[in-house]
Amino acid sequence: MISNQQKYLNQLKQTIESYSPISQNSWQLIENITEFQTLKKGETLLQNGEIAKNLHFIAEGILRAFITDEQGNFYNKNLFLQNSFAGSKVSLLQETPSHFSIEALEDCILINLNYKKYIALVYQNDDLKNFYIAHLEKNWIIEKEQREVALVMENATERYVSLLDKHPDIAERVPLLHIASHLGITPTQLSRIRKSLEKDL
Repeated sequence: MISNQQKYLNQLKQTIESYSPISQNSWQLIENITEFQTLKKGETLLQNGEIAKNLHFIAEGILRAFITDEQGNFYNKNLFLQNSFAGSKVSLLQETPSHFSIEALEDCILINLNYKKYIALVYQNDDLKNFYIAHLEKNWIIEKEQREVALVMENATERYVSLLDKHPDIAERVPLLHIASHLGITPTQLSRIRKSLEKDL
């Protein structure tokens, strides 16, 4: 049994309400479909080729979504940090096998929402629908576009500084090879960037 369950549920509620307010009744409906899960560092949450069933809220820890090519090289599609939602959106929406895997980079405590039950609640409750739309717009449209533009318009140093602005402790928590992959550069390039930034301090 996970201690601090109420604290983690409060984190979920606060995160939802940071996008759009919801009624106590709607929160109760969400809380009724939550399930807690713990993951050890290095464990896989979703395997490439598996059909996703849950949306995952990260109460503690960090996850990475990654694609592996035929040569065994990996590309980090996303890093999901505490108080964010993780999952294979396309797999959930289309009930098709996921094209990527999700792995724990730290010991994690997750709150899982069964996606079919969650979407049924979204369709039945306008306040949950407002949250769903606001979350989609911010994370799957605005941030996705900003990331795509940054890959073309910003140099690697600017992308790294921008990541540190959002998540100041990420370099202490996530291995540098994963940060480098997330930024679309090699670990050697990232090491050079970090050294040059230290000189500038």
